[in-house]
Amino acid sequence: MSRLRLSITMSVDGYVAGPGQDGENPLGRGGLDLHEWFFPLKAFREMHGEEGGDVNASSAVDEQRLANVGATIMGRNMFGPVRGPWGDESWRGWWGDNPPFHHPVFVLTHHPREPLQMQGDTTFHFVSDGIESALRQAKDASQERDVSLPGGASVVNQYLAAGLVDEIDISIAPLILGTGERLFRGLDRRTLKLKQIRAVDAPGVTHIKYEVS
Repeated sequence: MSRLRLSITMSVDGYVAGPGQDGENPLGRGGLDLHEWFFPLKAFREMHGEEGGDVNASSAVDEQRLANVGATIMGRNMFGPVRGPWGDESWRGWWGDNPPFHHPVFVLTHHPREPLQMQGDTTFHFVSDGIESALRQAKDASQERDVSLPGGASVVNQYLAAGLVDEIDISIAPLILGTGERLFRGLDRRTLKLKQIRAVDAPGVTHIKYEVS
């Protein structure tokens, strides 16, 4: 059965993005530092057409996160800095003409927009009728594979509060952001029952995976 799998990087104090997200600061002020563990990896460099890079304990975690994923759900803030109506619809995402997903991506938004087909088999679908609808569509599109949920915080917290997430894979960066977009904000302590199924110590990060029951 298709599962909804959350994979996200978080600061020690619980933030997945800094304050002031905009076109110049996609992850808010200081938010890019959360991913310093990922940038040196061979997998990241290959994604951007570069050679070389590190292979370490994070490499296997990254491979596991990509395995058996047939669709992705994300919030509008993760797709881009445009707010309100889409206007001329010229914004096509942060990732250029060939995004790294290579499968259908469902973007939660309050403003409808026609699907956006990109190179490499990525098509962005814009869902304006709620998180349950996005999940149904993603599972249908995934062809019985799993659905990835990479962010942002608002959408992730909605799925967590609704009890729709099956797996939580958190990379904890040794960083204090102090403010920004916080994971688990507003959740009742009884909302989630977690079972730890993996912990990996890697350069600059600790990866912890939980099964949600």
